[in-house]
Amino acid sequence: MFGALVKLDLSSVGLTLLLGLILLVLFEIFRIHSYKSRFPPGPTPLPFVGNLPHLLRDPMGFNRLMAQYGEMSTMYLGKKPAIVLNTIQVAKEALVQEAFAGRPCLPVIDWTSNGCGIIMATFNNSWKQQRRFALHTLRNFGLGKKSIESRVLEESQYLFAELLKDEGEPVNPHHALQNAVSNIFCSIMFGERFDYDNKRLGYLLKILNENMMLTGSAIGQIFNLAPFIKHFPGPHQKIKKNSNELYSFIEDEVEEHRKTLDPVSPRDFIDAYLLEIEKQKSNKDSTFQEENLIGSAIDLFFAGTDSTATSIRWGLLFLIQNPDVQERCHEEIVQVLGYDRLPCMDDCDRLPYTHATVHEIQRFAKTVPFGVFHETIWPTKLHGFDIPQGTMIMTNLAAIFSSKEHWKHPDTFNPENFLDENGHFSKPESYIPFSLGLRACIGESLVRTELFLFATVLLQRIHFSWPPDAKPLDMDGIVGIVRYPQTFSIICCSRDSKK
Repeated sequence: MFGALVKLDLSSVGLTLLLGLILLVLFEIFRIHSYKSRFPPGPTPLPFVGNLPHLLRDPMGFNRLMAQYGEMSTMYLGKKPAIVLNTIQVAKEALVQEAFAGRPCLPVIDWTSNGCGIIMATFNNSWKQQRRFALHTLRNFGLGKKSIESRVLEESQYLFAELLKDEGEPVNPHHALQNAVSNIFCSIMFGERFDYDNKRLGYLLKILNENMMLTGSAIGQIFNLAPFIKHFPGPHQKIKKNSNELYSFIEDEVEEHRKTLDPVSPRDFIDAYLLEIEKQKSNKDSTFQEENLIGSAIDLFFAGTDSTATSIRWGLLFLIQNPDVQERCHEEIVQVLGYDRLPCMDDCDRLPYTHATVHEIQRFAKTVPFGVFHETIWPTKLHGFDIPQGTMIMTNLAAIFSSKEHWKHPDTFNPENFLDENGHFSKPESYIPFSLGLRACIGESLVRTELFLFATVLLQRIHFSWPPDAKPLDMDGIVGIVRYPQTFSIICCSRDSKK
């Protein structure tokens, strides 16, 4: 009899669990349909996980799919809907409004940043103070000025020498490019540059790359769905370990700066921030503290290194795949500058084709396909839809940069996209790689300077080609937070030796 009761109890428990699961799934389906009636159209999500499986399986294919639903579409990251802006018109209308200036709470980012920093920080007084200070200080140390051009040109000579160290032999340019770009930022942030064989910087750049990949990968998305896994072992712990090591590196730099600080003559961003902490001590509303200094420095280190170096890597691929573009750039540069004079930003107007090529690299690379995520900070309206507070907003830059309505050659790499009928440089309104509004990239002038000067110096003096045994690459690349090209090697030959 007892055995029969046990069987009956087990059957009841099993039946209850099954009915509970069915009810849960039905409730989730009802909830999804409720959202779908109130939000822009989009692909049908799966219960609980939304469109994440489709996004992770084929990120660029899913990106292209979103644009087919119209100027606005909806995807589901887990259970939460996110609105995707697919056209320049709707993106410009939304991003300039303060209502869209928030950042979504992404557990994997909060876990590693403790809510500090600038890029993904909440839209509040702290963010406003940190951004305003960073923008002012970076300008003081050269952004948008001739002094930063000198730093980029000096670094371009180290990069030139590094790429030609094994002239004529296959070389992976990733390490050299990332070091060159990071050194510009390091000179502003830490007051020094690092040799390309510096093991400490090399390790930091390696873990920076790892975190950018892991955070945007399946494990990062699983963490966002179930942040309680931070208490358990797994590959997500690598993200935290890497973040802790970056934090320790900046912390050591701050301590070293504090020991040698000259209040009369700040050397770099860290010095300026330490002086601001002291200056704001009596201000109870101040958010200037060491934790925010380290968070801001890590954010700027990420932003100032990875996406720019990645754009240049994509650029090398496009130029090798389009040798006629590479040759035309070289001929224009040599005609204007010769082989010896280094370029400057004033040469942009005299080098319209090269200038157009640099912009085309950014357009065609689509390094951040969905842009940096925004969030509505209060209920608002957009094109007839009522958008609740806390709704994630994505800008489909890949779709905007491929619009047949706004680009002469949307699906091919062609600098003519940035030239008018007279061959003069002309920038279409759909070109918004640095976003718009309050959350626009604060390093835009630095990135534009780096891309133009590095590209011009390299095209002036180096010919790039594939090794004889080069394998075809998947041009959709590897998509994390940033869209990376697959690993590749190239052959670099000095233009001087070819003449």
